[in-house]
Amino acid sequence: MQPRLRTKYYEEIVPALMKEFNYKTVMQVPKLVKIALNQGIGAALTDKKLIDIGIAEMTAVTGQKAVPTISKRDVSNFKLRKGNPIGVRVTLRGEKMYEFLDRMVSISLPRVRDFRGINDKGFDGRGNYTFGVTEQLIYPEIDIDKVTMINGMDITIVTSAKTDQEAFALLKEFGLPFKNQKK
Repeated sequence: MQPRLRTKYYEEIVPALMKEFNYKTVMQVPKLVKIALNQGIGAALTDKKLIDIGIAEMTAVTGQKAVPTISKRDVSNFKLRKGNPIGVRVTLRGEKMYEFLDRMVSISLPRVRDFRGINDKGFDGRGNYTFGVTEQLIYPEIDIDKVTMINGMDITIVTSAKTDQEAFALLKEFGLPFKNQKK
């Protein structure tokens, strides 16, 4: 069984983008490459169990095993040593990527308090989009009673688009609720 958004991509999004940008072949149409989730846990320097909790939460949210991020250098101002775990990350591709995007757009983002859409200024100039989520409680997979600390996370959606306009049109077609429309 193919994910719903993958089917939508081939049946609806590809024809719509071919028409909008006058592509000559289907291979020119931008597509999703991966979704990278990153969660920095600054308090993990004093409490090592927070990394394990972060890994468990991120694994529950994405359905894929999360890995700790390790510091690359010493920073004396933050009492940080090289080799210490300071966060958690996951990279999703293929079916898990489409499933996560579907759940995020239809279930998680509408659960954000006072939600008016995500900012459209998170494009990097090369067709990738990054935005932040302030708390992990918006995901239904996380049990609110077991949360010890509220952490946000950065979500980066990597596309094969060459420009921000192409990436914006692609993500808009996938159903990402942007605040204001780009001209």
